[in-house]
Amino acid sequence: MPIAILALALGAFGIGTTEFVMMGMLPNVAGDLGVDVPTAGQYISGYALGVVVGAPLLTALTVRLARRWTLVGLLVLFTVGNLLSALAPTHETLLATRFLSGLPHGAFFGVAVLVAAALVDPQRRGRAMATVMLGLTLANVVGVPVGTFVAQSVGWRWTFAVVAFIGLAATLAVAALAPRDDAGSSATGSLRAELASFARPQVLLTLAVVVFGMGGLFAAYSYVAPMLTDVSGLQESAVPWVLVVVGVGMTVGSVVGGRLADRSTLGTLAGGIVLVIAVLAGLAALLHSAPAAIALLFLLGFASLGMGPAIQMRIIEQAGGAPTMVSAGVQSAFNMANTIGAWLGGLVIAAGAGLRAPNLVGAGLAVVGLAFLACSALLEVRQRRAAGAAGAGPVDEDARVPVPA
Repeated sequence: MPIAILALALGAFGIGTTEFVMMGMLPNVAGDLGVDVPTAGQYISGYALGVVVGAPLLTALTVRLARRWTLVGLLVLFTVGNLLSALAPTHETLLATRFLSGLPHGAFFGVAVLVAAALVDPQRRGRAMATVMLGLTLANVVGVPVGTFVAQSVGWRWTFAVVAFIGLAATLAVAALAPRDDAGSSATGSLRAELASFARPQVLLTLAVVVFGMGGLFAAYSYVAPMLTDVSGLQESAVPWVLVVVGVGMTVGSVVGGRLADRSTLGTLAGGIVLVIAVLAGLAALLHSAPAAIALLFLLGFASLGMGPAIQMRIIEQAGGAPTMVSAGVQSAFNMANTIGAWLGGLVIAAGAGLRAPNLVGAGLAVVGLAFLACSALLEVRQRRAAGAAGAGPVDEDARVPVPA
């Protein structure tokens, strides 16, 4: 695997850490800033909203720039956002800095997976994208538990300071190692072509699968710390270790998902969503048992992040040769899922339904995601039949389209 992909994975590690670490240290930040846990959930939604806004905006602004320098600029913005989060004095200020930190997230992943895919043979693109996303999953094995431990030991501000340092290291690594002969996407398409790809029904359906399928993950995972301490009966000091287990599940899922996606994107997505539904239903029923909750959280991480490579590959396949914006759009959809899931999970908690309820909300969201995936599969069958009737021959559901170099 080219070393430049590892530099991209380091950037993904820092981004994944700052996105997910808030879930582990939510009670600590809430207590320090004088807000309750449902209100503190806005720090998760605020970051996600930054991704939703930043992914299309920053991608549009940089679509004609060299991808190497686009990545560097995005990582600089990410580093500054986390440094400001470490210094945020009030609830409102932290909301603003979390939004700022989220702005470069989607554009970074949108460009990074395209750079990674262009560095390898077509048969290995799923694994190359999975390697970039592996940084995201390793963040849940190492970054999130360590960040949670730091927050509990010396304060949550130090967690953001460490993330800012990781961002600086990633900036230097990408500047040194990313391909230097990349003139951006202007050689293969215009901004108009990039935006037009969003009008494709399969692109819209895939984004809907992400919003609702991944919304199920965030409805539950956003409140994992109070679930474990208040219902499962674990001590606060045990939460980082459970997050390690979840992170291992995400890492294994990403690796396995990359290999499965090279075989069938639709099959990988269908299996992942079905497993998410089953796991969330199990959590709602068995959350009182700490061993069962830990095992199910491992499977939740495995199923959710295992779908990542398949999602990226499928939307690039459907983009019609203009993949940059839709690739970033996946991250917007992912964080719309974060926003919706965290909001709905906090809503049912605030309504007095208890800490089991977000799991049921998440299962319901995932069912909606599965319905959109079924619509996508049916549309693909109709397109294949129409192509066959027109004399174009059978269409391979996993046919690869060229990824711009």
